[in-house]
Amino acid sequence: MGDGNATNNRGLSSNNKPEWLQQYDLIGKIGEGTYGLVFLARIKSPTANRGKSIAIKKFKQSKDGDGVSPTAIREIMLLREISHENVVKLVNVHINHTDMSLYLAFDYAEHDLYEIIRHHRDKVNHVISQYTVKSLLWQLLNGLNYLHSNWIIHRDLKPSNILVMGEGDEQGVVKIGDFGLARIYQAPLKPLSDNGVVVTIWYRAPELLLGAKHYTSAVDMWAVGCIFAELLTLKPLFQGVEVKGNPNPFQLDQLDKIFKVLGHPTPEKWPTLANLPHWQQDLQHIQGHKYENTGLYNVVHLSPKTPAYDLLSRMLEYDPRKRLTASQALEHEYFRNDPLPGRNALVCQTGEKVNYPTRPVDTSTDFEGTTSLQPPQTVSSGNAVSGTMSGAHGGTMRSVPRQMAVGGMQRMQPQGMPAYNITSQAGMGGGMNPNGIPMQRGVPAQAHQQQLRRKDPGMGTNIYPPQQKSRRL
Repeated sequence: MGDGNATNNRGLSSNNKPEWLQQYDLIGKIGEGTYGLVFLARIKSPTANRGKSIAIKKFKQSKDGDGVSPTAIREIMLLREISHENVVKLVNVHINHTDMSLYLAFDYAEHDLYEIIRHHRDKVNHVISQYTVKSLLWQLLNGLNYLHSNWIIHRDLKPSNILVMGEGDEQGVVKIGDFGLARIYQAPLKPLSDNGVVVTIWYRAPELLLGAKHYTSAVDMWAVGCIFAELLTLKPLFQGVEVKGNPNPFQLDQLDKIFKVLGHPTPEKWPTLANLPHWQQDLQHIQGHKYENTGLYNVVHLSPKTPAYDLLSRMLEYDPRKRLTASQALEHEYFRNDPLPGRNALVCQTGEKVNYPTRPVDTSTDFEGTTSLQPPQTVSSGNAVSGTMSGAHGGTMRSVPRQMAVGGMQRMQPQGMPAYNITSQAGMGGGMNPNGIPMQRGVPAQAHQQQLRRKDPGMGTNIYPPQQKSRRL
């Protein structure tokens, strides 16, 4: 199967199925959203990949009914050009010309951070081990550093879009998924403001909420800080209530939640604050409100003197120009203290088994979305080697998040929680250079080192903020 090679359905077999569809055994539906459906399938062609699990994301037609959705085209264009261990891999693209439906095939990931957080919150010990948190965060930053070094801004980082591989050679490897809002921002053909509101509200940076005229890769780092805090506490850090129908990114309740934890921003600490439209326009609610007894350390239960707190607080700097970059975060002291981060994040420090549930699969729905009489059931993913799911396969809605819920994708309800065994793989995995940073696929060592030394591309880039609501098709 070629990476991203489009095939059509003009050759039909006796059972009237498109030729491309015949290379898969459909297991069932694993997700649903406004974009369409997500299915779990296995490759049945007689190749080395026979039996490999694949997630297939089916897009609906564009809202105007004139072909493939712009969101899908953007995702394809970006994913065909990038390759990194900590970014989802697009395996193939299929088009049904009869109804212009589009199918993206990804390697399958069994887990995501949303489900891992929920499992620990509801089922076990109410804490994620320090090794696992550190490994998940380091790999997330590693993938994000690759994207930012290549002038790609994700613009929708949240736990459900951060995927983790299940059983296989890449067990415990983190994959950044769902590139439906991602953009190349070095020299965009159109102002980024044309894309509408970006970033799910709980993870939206304050410069966006205050109507900044320019934003950079720093908005991704704010989201990473929110995710880091959520891994530590098992609940979202800033749970604001979104005002629906709001045509701009300004959300007063979300700002209130941030200010209650981090305190009121000031022009002294954030010099460009006075130039932000909503800081000036809403004197009563934004500038006039007083916040007392604030303290991030009280919320995340970390001492201000610890490396973990220092890293988190620098990710959540109000001024985006002072906010830590992904490259800087990877070099932070937090990752150089024991326990060191490892390639397999799904392991206890003691080597004990970690029992995460497999994804429930609805076996009653076929690729066309029709329903049979078979009941939903939980199905093991089999050989999940590399992948994406949740946000990556099932792009999420941009509306207000439910309490501890994925932005918009409806998950299949589990029928049980079968466990699988996790083997210990402590320390850095293979493919690391002496600095502990994985070499990028297809990038010569010299070019890789130059890329690591490159100044953060987000600083000083004039890019326009969103002005209207963005909706997934």
